[in-house]
Amino acid sequence: MIDLYTFTTPNGRKVSVMLEEVELPYNVHKIDITTQQQFTPEYIAINPNSKIPAIVDQETGITVFESGAILIYLAEKTGCLLPTDQKSRFQVLEWLMFQMAGVGPMFGQLNHFKRFAPEKIPYAIERYEKETLRIYGVLDKQLQDNEFICGNYSIADVATYPWVAIYEFQGLTLDNYSNLKRWVETVQQRPAVQRGMQVP
Repeated sequence: MIDLYTFTTPNGRKVSVMLEEVELPYNVHKIDITTQQQFTPEYIAINPNSKIPAIVDQETGITVFESGAILIYLAEKTGCLLPTDQKSRFQVLEWLMFQMAGVGPMFGQLNHFKRFAPEKIPYAIERYEKETLRIYGVLDKQLQDNEFICGNYSIADVATYPWVAIYEFQGLTLDNYSNLKRWVETVQQRPAVQRGMQVP
């Protein structure tokens, strides 16, 4: 049994989608970041960085935080969604790192400055929107000849989808990125994705 500590964010939903994909049983512990629950001593003991998500694997006693690390852990635990041959494995890992270092931080900053910042700062909104659209272009090119980001469905798709799927929330469109739009429509049809995106 996996204990999942999460909230309704793209980072949180990466892990619930993954747990649904690999069909591991899990208990959901909602950490409401809007009321600062991530800063309680009990949660800091699980994740010293006070962010969601995190997991505790009751079978192994292992605790993992940082969503990318969690996806790798679950992939290795189940033998799913991460290739074992070196070339394919590192292709998936590099696109996972692209999501962790690019997609998440840039899209997250756009969310903050466009939707949640108490003061609208045009420079910040323009900066992060421009970078989000640039990343759309990178993904669109990668998906030109691939059904999924690395050919076969993998943790790279699991990590990236929840962030791209919020494009309307960000006031953006995928109409100029036909390959990326097709990918979003394909991934969102997966039953495990549909279930995972409803957690918590």
